[in-house]
Amino acid sequence: MTEIRSGCPINLTLEVLGDRWSLIVIRDMMFGNRRHFRTLLTESEEGIASNILSDRLKRLLAAGLISKADDPSHKQKAIYSLTEKAIQLVPLFAQMGAWGRRHLPVTHELSVRAELLETGGPKLWEDFMAELRTVHLGAPRPAGPSVSERLQAAWEEACKIAG
Repeated sequence: MTEIRSGCPINLTLEVLGDRWSLIVIRDMMFGNRRHFRTLLTESEEGIASNILSDRLKRLLAAGLISKADDPSHKQKAIYSLTEKAIQLVPLFAQMGAWGRRHLPVTHELSVRAELLETGGPKLWEDFMAELRTVHLGAPRPAGPSVSERLQAAWEEACKIAG
């Protein structure tokens, strides 16, 4: 972020997250545990181009929303992780998903996770953020059932029904 147009929190947030692809990359890391360039490139439903993905990863790194480290399993790969700033976007994603489910022609399989987040409310969001901190920041694993596993199971079940 080089030039600040105003001190408005909505404007400043849009300066960081306002393009479509930045939110999609964070979504895929957050809900799909996609953490390598190739996985982000090939497994996103929206089909991001490699040059756009590369640019958005650089922007997200510069904004402090993700971090990048060498992947210990492969010398030529990097692994991307969400930072605390990005993890704290979970409530925003939950609200965006809830709004989209109410007002847009979503598909069941791609909106089932948003439905779970909406009905689970702030308690579920906090539990999910605690799990993300474990995966991305190395925090201790929280007690209790896995929110990620619940979200994944709901999506897989919805895909079976749709298929």
